[in-house]
Amino acid sequence: MKTPAFTKTYGASFKLELPELELPEGRITAVIGPNGSGKSTLAKVLAGIEPPDAKGRLLPAVRVGYMPQKSFAFRMRTERNILLNGGDAARAAALMQALGMEGLARQSAKKLSGGETAKMALCRVLMGAYELLILDEPTAAMDMESTLAAEALIRSACEAQNCALLLITHSVSQARRLADRVIFLDHGKLVEQGEGAQLLDAPKDVQTKRFLDFYGV
Repeated sequence: MKTPAFTKTYGASFKLELPELELPEGRITAVIGPNGSGKSTLAKVLAGIEPPDAKGRLLPAVRVGYMPQKSFAFRMRTERNILLNGGDAARAAALMQALGMEGLARQSAKKLSGGETAKMALCRVLMGAYELLILDEPTAAMDMESTLAAEALIRSACEAQNCALLLITHSVSQARRLADRVIFLDHGKLVEQGEGAQLLDAPKDVQTKRFLDFYGV
C-alpha cells in the first residue's frame, strides 16, 4: 500500500511534511522518533481523524483500523466494549484470554486500570478486519508480560489479515522486536526509512544514529 504525500500544519509552531510512504501488506512498519516529531499526527491523518492541509480524507477508499494513544472505555462491561467492533463473542473471548483478561469480561470497563484499559482497547480494534491497521503506542501502559502478549497478538493479526500495520512506538526495543520496516521522523520530517534490522543496526543518517545511540541501540 502506498499513501499519498501530504502536509499537516498546526498554526505557526509545527508542520508535518511527508512524501509518499510504502506500507507493505502483511508487514509491520514502526514509526520512531523523539517527542514532537509528528508520529501521532501521522497516525491521525492516515486514520482520518485529522484532515491533511489539502482537506478531505487522505485514504478514503481504504478500510482503516485505529487505536489512539489514549485508550478509552465506554460505560458498559469489558466484553461489551470489545464487541462494539464486531459481534463475534468467540473471537472476543479468545482475544481476552490471550491478554489474561478473561476474568474481567463482566466487570465495568470504567473500573479497569490503565494497562487493562489498553488491553481492552487493543482487543476491540483487533475485532475488525482492515487493509491498514494503525496502533499508536498500544502497549505504553502495559507491564512487560502484557506487552509481550500484546506484541504476539499484533504480529498474528497483521499476518492473518495480510494488512499493512503502522505501529507508532516510543520504544526502540519494541521496534526491534516487531518491525519489518522502520520510519524515523524528526521535527515533522521523514529523516530515514528502511528495513527494520538494517536501519536499527546501521542507520545512514546522523540524526537517526544520534537518536538510536541515545536510546542504547
